[in-house]
Amino acid sequence: MEYVPVIPLSEIPENSHRSVRSGKDTVTLFHYEGAVTALGHACLHMGGDLGQGSVRKLEDGDMYVICPWHGWQYNLKTGQAPFGYPDRQAVYGVKIENGMVFVTEKPVVDAFRAGHDEDPLSDLRNLDYLANPSSLNVLGISTTNMNRDLPRPSTSESALQAALDFAASEFGASVNMIRIRDLEFRHCEGYYSRHEQACTWPCSISEMDPADGMNELYRSMVLWADVVILATPIRWGNASSLYYKMAERLNCVQNQITLNDRVLIRNKVASFIVTGGQDNVQGVVGQLNSFFTDLGFTFPPFNFVGWSRGWIAEDTEHNYERFARSRYVKRSIKELVTNTMKLVMQVKQMDASHLQTPKPKISEAGTLSSSYDSSL
Repeated sequence: MEYVPVIPLSEIPENSHRSVRSGKDTVTLFHYEGAVTALGHACLHMGGDLGQGSVRKLEDGDMYVICPWHGWQYNLKTGQAPFGYPDRQAVYGVKIENGMVFVTEKPVVDAFRAGHDEDPLSDLRNLDYLANPSSLNVLGISTTNMNRDLPRPSTSESALQAALDFAASEFGASVNMIRIRDLEFRHCEGYYSRHEQACTWPCSISEMDPADGMNELYRSMVLWADVVILATPIRWGNASSLYYKMAERLNCVQNQITLNDRVLIRNKVASFIVTGGQDNVQGVVGQLNSFFTDLGFTFPPFNFVGWSRGWIAEDTEHNYERFARSRYVKRSIKELVTNTMKLVMQVKQMDASHLQTPKPKISEAGTLSSSYDSSL
């Protein structure tokens, strides 16, 4: 096997690693525990550069590189994945001569990505839609937070329940409410900021943790629902923090448009309920409209119900009582649902197979100019 000189040994000191060109290939060199080893640089999962990963010793006492994108791990010497996983990164031969690191032209051990029989995310990966031309599935999303052991009346959640009850009784819809506070899920970890291909569908976090609570929301919103009615309180003039936590994890839905020109949300309608002891109902709805239209949802005329007692209504102990007695709330909830259901019956008949998406796309991003200094 022919060896190719790559870099001087001095450029990869002890306890360091980096990716380098070796002939036609790119390899990642590791200098740990007195030995220099080389693996294929592209992670078998999504192609993350192992040269940007971290290295640590695992329970078996061996050193492993951890992919910076999604956490896949490989033994620095054998390329093998830990914990009995059969996946294996390509391993290259290495020798040191006259202070120079040489690497084999081809791997001495080929990469192997195992096929995994059980895929708990197969329905999401394959987009096994449960909505169909005749379904009327209404998903309510409550983003209000509260102590599970000390539940309190919630204006936004009560209105949402009334909306779902009316959709079921008046239109025969199948309804389901998801309370975001009941889902155990991680915050978005910014994989798109690492590399556009690192943000995946299903979500990168979902692939690492199939039990992550957002998978319930993905299945309900993307695969099952025809209608989404989202309810939020007003918190300091904005939607709730739980809403934003959820919205950040929906980046993977919108990013499919950017990366693959693939629209996951089709023929679906959204409307909103915004309540609170503060003002700025229309400001909150503006953000909701902007975000949900970027996902692909359609809106009915007058697509929100807003209720607020205003800035000076500090006797908050009366909020729920006033809300529950409001004739406006009772009427407007029914009209919101009616507008929403009538629209979705029309939208579901549209052919969205060639839906146009006037959004930024990675194919149009261009390349760095020749004058760009990559060292900056």
